[in-house]
Amino acid sequence: MSGERQQVLGKDPAAAPAMKRVLTRWDLILYGLVILTPTAPYPVYGIIQQESRGHAALSYVVAMVAMLFTAASYAKMAAAYPSAGSTYTYVQRTLTPYIGFLAGWAMILDYFLIPLESVIYAALTAARLAPVVPYIIWILLFTGVITFVNVRGIRIMARANTTMMIAMTGCAVLFIGLAARFVTVHQGAGGLLSMSGLFRPDTFAVRPLMLGAAIATLSYIGFDAISTLAEDSVRPERDIGFSTILVCILQAAICVATVYLAALVWPNYHTFPQSETAILDVGLRIGGSLLFGLLTFVLLIAGIASALTGQAGASRLLFAMGRDGVISRRIFAYVHPRYATPTRAVYVISLVSLCGALTMRFQIAIELLNFGAFAGFVLVNLSVIQHYFIRLHERTGWGIVRNLLFPLMGALVCGYVWMNLSGKAKIVGFLWLGAGTAYLAIVTRGFKNRPKELDFGESK
Repeated sequence: MSGERQQVLGKDPAAAPAMKRVLTRWDLILYGLVILTPTAPYPVYGIIQQESRGHAALSYVVAMVAMLFTAASYAKMAAAYPSAGSTYTYVQRTLTPYIGFLAGWAMILDYFLIPLESVIYAALTAARLAPVVPYIIWILLFTGVITFVNVRGIRIMARANTTMMIAMTGCAVLFIGLAARFVTVHQGAGGLLSMSGLFRPDTFAVRPLMLGAAIATLSYIGFDAISTLAEDSVRPERDIGFSTILVCILQAAICVATVYLAALVWPNYHTFPQSETAILDVGLRIGGSLLFGLLTFVLLIAGIASALTGQAGASRLLFAMGRDGVISRRIFAYVHPRYATPTRAVYVISLVSLCGALTMRFQIAIELLNFGAFAGFVLVNLSVIQHYFIRLHERTGWGIVRNLLFPLMGALVCGYVWMNLSGKAKIVGFLWLGAGTAYLAIVTRGFKNRPKELDFGESK
């Protein structure tokens, strides 16, 4: 890096790292939709439909309600602390620095896995389209492209998001349109309003529905990454919260419409050739081999888009923790003077994604993803109660609902899902938290001291 001045916190206040505030409200909404992707229900539709006994659409509605409680909590905390640290910052500023560190540690697992599993999925999809190209080549190609875009700047990433969002949205709209046309042709216009796509009294049961809803939450995980762009946003106090809630609502609308119509097109969910690829079979029925190929291609685009946005969010989280000194400042608090991006954090994420993609199975990555996400969700909901209800005494009228009941509901629902993850995910997840606790014990000398870097009192 000849001629490149290191911008690392602690050497010169004027040289403190800073990202450019260039993202508008629309950019944030687009970022959130891209990381969630309009095609999110495609890989899990068949699984949810079978586990919920034909209630995939209702499962998505239930999941949306649960996620909206948490999205509202992120909105409130983003207004109080518009920082790139997101979950980590909210928890350490409101609960304790130690719990805040562990929240950030848990979310590191989550944010590492979003780009990692997306790279794996994109490589697997590409390998199906071009099997003559070795899998490792696809891994190297996708990791390299994603890293290049994120290093060059958040504005370039936003432009790439726009292009990919157009492709994914176009496919989602085409799927919904062809599915509606298929139902109309075979059942008449009234078939579009059939209750069987939403509720089946002969197979309905609460436990299967909740299991389906737990799986459906996979299509919402990632909305919290919007808050990691607070320091890239022009008006974070106003736009972060609005974008977070709106993205959840828009994602729910897309998901519910997709799975509702898919259920009407293929009513007997027992006859799916393979539950993991059921949406492709539905696509083949409504649009032939052309739509089947298009869906496969767009799933590839969705994997790249999710990896791109996931890497951006992960690098911002590491930047915030590095800036606060709880992990290496020299590596993670560095901001490139030209691109205004945390390039070293981006490179670390890229290396983890590359190594993980070469050694980890896709299913394992998905299972672990939920562990970090829901651990962070629980703590953010509790942070709202601590900050607004207890510390600021906003307890009158509507304040009781917003600052106590809503976040409490969010914490309970997320805690329920968290503790009902697979045994393998919980074992690895708690081992990760154990490693973070051990590191924290070393830094604080057995929790006897409060290092300056971890002391985030109200005066700061």
